[in-house]
Amino acid sequence: KSNPGISALGYKILAMLAVQNCSKNLIMRAAMKDKPDFLYAAAVIGSESTKLTLSVLWILCMEGGSIQGIISFLRKDYWNMVLLSVPAGVYNLQQTLEYVALSNLDASMFSVLVQSKLCTTAIFSVSLLGKVMRKAQVISLVLLTTGVMLANLGNTGEGAESNMVGIMATLGISLASGFAAVYTEKVMKTQKKDDSINPKTGQKYGLAYMQVQLALTSLVIVGVYAMVMDFSKIMELGLWHNFNGVAALSVFNSAIGGLTVAAVLKFADAGLKGDATEIGRA
Repeated sequence: KSNPGISALGYKILAMLAVQNCSKNLIMRAAMKDKPDFLYAAAVIGSESTKLTLSVLWILCMEGGSIQGIISFLRKDYWNMVLLSVPAGVYNLQQTLEYVALSNLDASMFSVLVQSKLCTTAIFSVSLLGKVMRKAQVISLVLLTTGVMLANLGNTGEGAESNMVGIMATLGISLASGFAAVYTEKVMKTQKKDDSINPKTGQKYGLAYMQVQLALTSLVIVGVYAMVMDFSKIMELGLWHNFNGVAALSVFNSAIGGLTVAAVLKFADAGLKGDATEIGRA
């Protein structure tokens, strides 16, 4: 039965997210299987820059907007941008941990373990959004948690230390993803009505404007991190040292996924975002 609170567009975007996630883990694992020596911060910068570019092009070409209009929106809605700095930083952490996890785990194990994000999303939905879980949902989450724990039982012997690094990184991804998704949904759906209206058109600002906010905030955060943690390496070898074609494809895929997730949070909710993600990984 269809959820009456979700439009047909919302379901189409959920389907797109499921398709995108079919390829994400495999591409990222292909990029990381030999543990290439490139900066994870460079990958995040590449992903956020791609999201920013695509969002600006969408506003200019599809919505008939302008650079001045984007700047005006950012000035008018500066407080929302401050609020979005929290999930932006957490998303940056999540993207970095994905590279760490998939350099230490195979794609199949990662796909099983990362399903624990459904549990964290449910917990944050209850605590931050006040959603009520049905008994069947609680039972399902308990069974999911049990399955994830059973998947970890065989991680002993050769390679156990590397697996443990990957497992801890994956659990960090689940925690970061659950919090960031629910927090972003809350910010999007509680945005002040006056701030969401474009004075030139009299219509609501499109989702692409909020994507510009998120991408710019993420770039500032990851840029500061790169300069503090990797400054000497960047000066010696450059930001994109050892960045190959597969890594670039992984960055583009992550950027498309980030845009799709934001659309899901706008037109559906964080819980269904998690469901679509796991369908894609099944």
